[in-house]
Amino acid sequence: MAKARLQIDAADFDPEGRDPELVALNDSIRQEHKQRPDPWSLPIDKVRQVRREGNGIFPYAPRDKAAETAVHYGSAGREIPIRILRPSDGATRGTYLHFHGGGWVFGRCDEGDPALRKLADATGLTVVSVDYRLAPEHPFPAAPDDCTDVALALANGNLDVPRGFLAIGGESAGAHLAVLTLIRLRDEYKLRPFGAANLVAGCYDLSLTPSVRSAPEERLVLNAEDIKEFILRFVPDHYHLKDPQVSPLYASLHDLPPARFSCGSCDLLLDDTLFMASRWVASGNSADLAITNGGAHVFEAFPTKASTRSLEGMYAFLRKKIDFPG
Repeated sequence: MAKARLQIDAADFDPEGRDPELVALNDSIRQEHKQRPDPWSLPIDKVRQVRREGNGIFPYAPRDKAAETAVHYGSAGREIPIRILRPSDGATRGTYLHFHGGGWVFGRCDEGDPALRKLADATGLTVVSVDYRLAPEHPFPAAPDDCTDVALALANGNLDVPRGFLAIGGESAGAHLAVLTLIRLRDEYKLRPFGAANLVAGCYDLSLTPSVRSAPEERLVLNAEDIKEFILRFVPDHYHLKDPQVSPLYASLHDLPPARFSCGSCDLLLDDTLFMASRWVASGNSADLAITNGGAHVFEAFPTKASTRSLEGMYAFLRKKIDFPG
């Protein structure tokens, strides 16, 4: 077995080397925030609606007309909606299980349709995106329970999707849920069904890494107060934030699949990616690390050349793992 190596390039963090297009994007995002009310001053349902309508910080994501909707019945008969996007050419090589971002509080699986359509067509993987329960109405462990239920059904062949090659991934809170799901499948069910993990700008330490604690007050998609507000709503008081069940950075990470960790250098969750990628490799797994100099949190949601390059890197990683598992 080849040794796992993690490459960190100092040039990825050099302010002088930032992509001018991303610098301009970041300036426009900061200005946009200044013209908007504090999201925590509004009812959560209102913020969710604004996001769905494409009137938030992220661009509008039109719904995919070819997407299918289904319901998986999880533990205790819970109805868990899922969204299925199959490759446009009708050929499929397996399934990619996806968990959306939104700080465990916002977001719906159909808000990722354009990005997931591109992934399905670029990789040949059918995408299953999970509409897990959101906080504060459904705090931890509701979301991980839903994600694990669907992952278990996929692993056991109980979903009407291909099982040739299985991958898992998500953005931000979705990346956090993907890692928790892998750990739960391994520990609770002795299953390791996934051949790859695509982990984008995840939050893996809910007690807050240094890059979150030292982030500027000015919002660049998110600021530290936003992260704190998300966690306050997601994690009940009786859980310790360094509990491995809550923060997978502190979990045992042995026997997990090859992973691609990606993040922008201007993302306040940068340390989460750097720390988790290092622990992933230190635990005997393989990992690729992709840092985009100047990228904000989930900058791939905005149309730039750097976004395209980052997404193409994810597709290439998944295609490689399909062709050369292990």
